[in-house]
Amino acid sequence: MFYKLTIKDHIRVSPTLFDLPVEEAILQVVNKKYEGFISMETGIAVTVTNINEIGKGVIIPGDGASYYDTTFELISFKPEQQEIITGKIRDITDFGAFITMGPIDGMIHISQTMDDFVSFGKDKVLAGKESKRSLKVNDLCKARIIAVSFKDVANPKLGLTMRQPFLGRLDWIEEETTKKKKAPAKTSAKETKETKSKKTKAKK
Repeated sequence: MFYKLTIKDHIRVSPTLFDLPVEEAILQVVNKKYEGFISMETGIAVTVTNINEIGKGVIIPGDGASYYDTTFELISFKPEQQEIITGKIRDITDFGAFITMGPIDGMIHISQTMDDFVSFGKDKVLAGKESKRSLKVNDLCKARIIAVSFKDVANPKLGLTMRQPFLGRLDWIEEETTKKKKAPAKTSAKETKETKSKKTKAKK
């Protein structure tokens, strides 16, 4: 899920940026420092959108740079378990598919790509035996996040599934939706009994 966060940090502005307006110089420094930054608390930093407040600049003797207490807004992506994401298949291997959702990729094990027996082809295609469905690079899909690991903070791992209803390649979902709309409504045993009882009373 994407979040807009408010961050406060002590920003160092190098003398090489002194020819720029203070806000522009700080924005450059903050973007360079935070874009792509990953932590368990904030997730994956995407971009800095706005500088909210800049404190008075301080120069430390022997350094030459200016330091500013700065408050700014940051867009961050923090994956959460059970969240449904839309992404594009980036790569396919014999053990599953990698799906990119923008700031990060997730892995869908071959057993979780579809509710079927799945085989891997040399042309990098995963094919279902019974359903005849196939999954290939650049397919747009919906998947659910079922595992999130920040054990290696620099390279978080996401596990996903597409075996649940209304997940998978977008045209599969469209097919399922169409079938559900066309399927006749099922009448429960209780409703059938009540209907028969009303008909009997009507005849009397």
